[in-house]
Amino acid sequence: MKRIIDFAKNWTLPLAIVIGTAGFPVWGYFSFLLPYLIFAMLLLTFCRIPLSEIRFNAMHFWLLAFQLGGSILAYVIVSPFNTLLAEAAMVCVIAPTGTAAAVITRKLGGSAASLTSFAILSNLGTAVAAPILFPIVHPAEGNIGFLAAFFIIIQKVFPLLILPFILAMLLRRFTPRLNEKLSGLQEWAFYMWGITLMIAVAKTVNSLVHDPDGGMTAVWLGLTALVVCILQFVAGKQLGGRFFQDRITGGQALGQKNAVLSLWMADTYLTPIASVAASAYLVSQNLFNSWQLWMTRKEQGKNAKTESMELPVLR
Repeated sequence: MKRIIDFAKNWTLPLAIVIGTAGFPVWGYFSFLLPYLIFAMLLLTFCRIPLSEIRFNAMHFWLLAFQLGGSILAYVIVSPFNTLLAEAAMVCVIAPTGTAAAVITRKLGGSAASLTSFAILSNLGTAVAAPILFPIVHPAEGNIGFLAAFFIIIQKVFPLLILPFILAMLLRRFTPRLNEKLSGLQEWAFYMWGITLMIAVAKTVNSLVHDPDGGMTAVWLGLTALVVCILQFVAGKQLGGRFFQDRITGGQALGQKNAVLSLWMADTYLTPIASVAASAYLVSQNLFNSWQLWMTRKEQGKNAKTESMELPVLR
């Protein structure tokens, strides 16, 4: 049984892609669960964060400026050529930092506490900016107007991203035992992530199936996501390393996204097929993180070997 669980953990991404693709007509019916699953995963993540570790610094606000300003810049640059690709680029940049980014940051040698603090700020920024920007770049159907569209989006996005943090802090303050139990349910968060991935992939495949030019559209959206992913990791590493001596944290904070959330936002508030880019971004960042972890392990092994060779021989 343990082997099966370990196999599922190690291969969650490809398994989600295969199962979601093969069963997209069925899994698509469960798409209404996506916001609830995202909320639950964020709540379990925030329940583990001590208030003493939440400290904002100048790097966090510069990263937030890159996240929000970069999403606008991406749309402005790409929209003269293709509106769909511009929406895809925007949603991949405006998405907040992923919940698993702190774990990867710690393994790479960065500051998990700093990353966690920025994740909270990043979620707040997305909750405010998305309802403002989405109605501008993609007016709602029925010509309901900007303000009406703004309130429709904010009443769904803001609670989804901010309420889990507020609720987690309240639980920590008034019901510490319940908070401790929830913080110990990280295995549940992992399984929910797997289910969320399958549903998200099914939604993506469904969008492609109903698009007459789905093949070439998917290729362009995938390339857009790949370029945006590389640029964000590079920009974050440059900002964090050059000005704040925290290259790893800066790169993960800006580059590792909550791609499932961006997929849901694209499918709900933008052109649905733009969600293909969010799925491609998920694959791109996981491949990049796998390469980073491999390089880190390789470097650590090399250093350990060097240190063992330098030890004095006792006679």
